[in-house]
Amino acid sequence: MRRTARLLLFALGLLGALPPVFAQAKPPTIVYVMSIEGIIDLGLAPFVKRVINEATQAGAAAVILDINTFGGRVDAAVQIRDSLLDSRIRTVAFVNKRAISAGALISLAAETIVMSGGGTIGAATPVQAGQPGAAAQPVSEKAVSYVRKEFRATAESRKRPLLIAEAMVDADVVIRGVIEKGKLLTLTTEEALKHKVADFRADTLDDVLQQLGLGGASQRRVSPNWAENLVRFLTHPVLSSLLITIAMVGIIIEIRTPGIGVPGALGIASLALFFWGHWLVQLAGWEELLLALAGVLLLALEVFVIPGFGIAGVLGIVCILASLVLSLVGPGDTSAVVLEAAGRVVFALLFALLASLVLLRFLPRIPFGRRLVLERGLAAAKGYSSAPESDAHWLGKKGRASSPLRPAGIAEIDGQRVDVVSEGELIDAGQFIEVARVDGNRIVVRRLDNINDKE
Repeated sequence: MRRTARLLLFALGLLGALPPVFAQAKPPTIVYVMSIEGIIDLGLAPFVKRVINEATQAGAAAVILDINTFGGRVDAAVQIRDSLLDSRIRTVAFVNKRAISAGALISLAAETIVMSGGGTIGAATPVQAGQPGAAAQPVSEKAVSYVRKEFRATAESRKRPLLIAEAMVDADVVIRGVIEKGKLLTLTTEEALKHKVADFRADTLDDVLQQLGLGGASQRRVSPNWAENLVRFLTHPVLSSLLITIAMVGIIIEIRTPGIGVPGALGIASLALFFWGHWLVQLAGWEELLLALAGVLLLALEVFVIPGFGIAGVLGIVCILASLVLSLVGPGDTSAVVLEAAGRVVFALLFALLASLVLLRFLPRIPFGRRLVLERGLAAAKGYSSAPESDAHWLGKKGRASSPLRPAGIAEIDGQRVDVVSEGELIDAGQFIEVARVDGNRIVVRRLDNINDKE
């Protein structure tokens, strides 16, 4: 037994003397780096969230946000702020020159703030964008109070000075020796270090890593992928308004022309792109999608089931417009922002109506347009027959409107109840009518003003 024990000890000693090459290699330290530059928009929030998730799964040591921005949308900054506060990995905001407005909120949400020489952070009061070329306008006290509380709550989470954070948003906050009433607080690098907003100073990313104790870490720079760039493109205010207009123009033209063709497909595709882009940036949710679907169903009910144009049609239009407006606003947006979004949707609707009238008038006159829009009618006297052919015998017949034609309804012709549609005029029940033409499966009638015209 003693001899066996000695052999075992000898073997263990040999194992301990083996060179370190046989030991398990330690994985290299990785640091993820992403840039926060230019205007902060809603398409940036999914990118930040994706990078944090990827870095967490890869076991990275930290995520560094290389920040140089004058700000942007408050709701976008709030989404990024939430991702940073919920992060299970170390987050570092490297203010590489400036973090103004929404950029200041993002920086405060990071676990560590590093500022370069000559950097600035602050000046985060919310404003409302005016007309192109005009100066931004101040917002209501309610909006200022909301953003102020977001800054305070973020500072509380990261154990940073609360009043300093509030003074960046509200000009009424006074801090003796720091900021007087009526001015917004913006801190330089040295001031941020003095008031414990920033943790340390570094002029380069390598210097940041050295002071974080990650000098030998491998840097993995991450950029937005094609899908995230596409989302930022689709949610741009100009393009989103254009998508709404194209969708409405396509749907209106498709309703006015028979069949499912290019205009209808283009309209549906534009509407789908609009909601898809705003879904990904968390503006459009199930509520907006269900509201839009309800609007479409109400319009279908009005067109195919209920004659005329009444409550169902009006409610359908209201539901669709409301879903579009709600998809353009986010959390923290003021009533002025909501009104601005509503104005964009109404303007797009009016422009779509005007464009539809122009297209329906001129498209049939050009060769390409004839492939998209059919002529108004083909006369039976010229040898054309409609489908179904059994409806052709109604051409030229006279009768009486059994229900109001607004423009669709029921008429009694030769003792039979027939589904008809007027040429666009409103015809009351009881008035005499004549079948003017048969377009496809539509029997089009016109009013006979002279009662003696009845057969």
